[in-house]
Amino acid sequence: MMKLVIEYAYTRTVPVTAENVESLLSAADQFNIMGIVRLCCEFLKSQLCLENCIGICRLTNCYHCPNLQQTAYTFILHNFEELIKVSTEFLDLSVDELKGIIEKDELNVKQEDVVFEAILKWIAHDPENRKQYISVLLSKVRLALMQADHFMKKVKMHDYVKDNEDCKPIIINALTAMYDLSANGPSVSDFVNPLTRPRLPYAILFAIGGWSGGSPTNAIETYDARADKWVNVTCQEESPRAYHGTAFLKGFVYVIGGFDSVDYFNSVKRFDPLKKTWHQVAPMHSRRCYVSVTVLNNYIYAMGGFDGYTRLSTAERYEPETNQWTLIAPMHEQRSDAGATTLYDKVYICGGFNGNECLSTAEVYDATTDQWTFISPMRSRRSGVGVIAYGKQVYAVGGFDGVNRLRTVEAYSPIANTWRTVPTMFNPRSNFGIEVVDDLLFVVGGFNGFTTTFNVECYDEKADDWYDAHDMGIYRSALSCCVVPGLSNVGEYAARRDYSLESLQTEVKYTSSTSTLPV
Repeated sequence: MMKLVIEYAYTRTVPVTAENVESLLSAADQFNIMGIVRLCCEFLKSQLCLENCIGICRLTNCYHCPNLQQTAYTFILHNFEELIKVSTEFLDLSVDELKGIIEKDELNVKQEDVVFEAILKWIAHDPENRKQYISVLLSKVRLALMQADHFMKKVKMHDYVKDNEDCKPIIINALTAMYDLSANGPSVSDFVNPLTRPRLPYAILFAIGGWSGGSPTNAIETYDARADKWVNVTCQEESPRAYHGTAFLKGFVYVIGGFDSVDYFNSVKRFDPLKKTWHQVAPMHSRRCYVSVTVLNNYIYAMGGFDGYTRLSTAERYEPETNQWTLIAPMHEQRSDAGATTLYDKVYICGGFNGNECLSTAEVYDATTDQWTFISPMRSRRSGVGVIAYGKQVYAVGGFDGVNRLRTVEAYSPIANTWRTVPTMFNPRSNFGIEVVDDLLFVVGGFNGFTTTFNVECYDEKADDWYDAHDMGIYRSALSCCVVPGLSNVGEYAARRDYSLESLQTEVKYTSSTSTLPV
């Protein structure tokens, strides 16, 4: 190690390997050689995985690597569900380390059952010495957010819990909180009680721009699926835009094309959700209002649309590294107001309007051959349709068939090349936002045939059913949605979790929608 340190002093480089990284970090830390410490930390970051993240995080307790520590700890919190399945290091955590992890708002779990199962797995590794800690750990589970049936059968009746006196008050408090939740609906006070406070979402749904009150809007709202709440994060300096597309790629949200009631845009703006700044990037070759947008293999695809004169069949793709748009093969049909998505390394575009009629046709693009191919047409004509990959299928939701706004939904199987009928939405809608968050398919806002709406609902493929979600604060159609995962500042886009009991005295009680959202 001393030899490597001396070589580094002369050459400013050092070979960091899996074999030498720990010893090298130790030596560099001892002699305060921050250049080598930095190189070691970068190497360990690049090696982070489910099997070693706890070990790397523990290593940072011995040396001064705050950035690596933060990265490793965040990795543990974000990947907790997968980690507990495969990590042997998880079983060696101390009770305090485990408690510290499971009490965090940032712990990324869709259901609290996962946290309870993780506790049981940890205890089972050394039951004689560890079952005494059940009450300490149980108090960190958001028990009142569990399904009541599961809580009664799997938690309350578990031997570890039944046999521990200290668990009884926790169980009673959880039952009380559960009863309050079901009787009165969610309220702000739920964010103070550790048994009812929702975890922070791992992914945030952005709903950007649209048409509201007879004109375009610059409104941006974010949806916190774990709390079923919308947060207004509108940037007042930004200009209004509707009938645009959005995409999330490599840390940035892109807003593409669209219309502001005067101009049809070929311009593209990029939003940095960490710095909350906007920048213009390279414009598209064509002005595209009613554009269809999706992401495949680190390119953004923009297809079809209306340039102010004609409906387009052209398509292009954007590469962030070169900041350039490149034309790709045109589609077989002119399409504006179509929906697009990506599944199994192919781009799908469905429906739309060709200038004369609403379309039922759909096409698939293969980037390796630069070719478009027709797939089976949908069962309905759909313009202003929401299209999204969900599970192993492409879903086409709602839209306008030339006569009515639709509630109907169909799903396409690439393997069978067929469309099947899916249960209908509660509300008809066209020109709405669509995205998948926490394994649920959300539809946001839109036009219902009579009026612009702020209504939101979601479909659960496993239950094969639709649920009401909380309404947006702003009614709008012609908006666009995208999902941003893993933000380090997620709290700034989520419902507030930092209420104190004092601030609740002045807080107006939150009244829930008829929400039966399964979160």
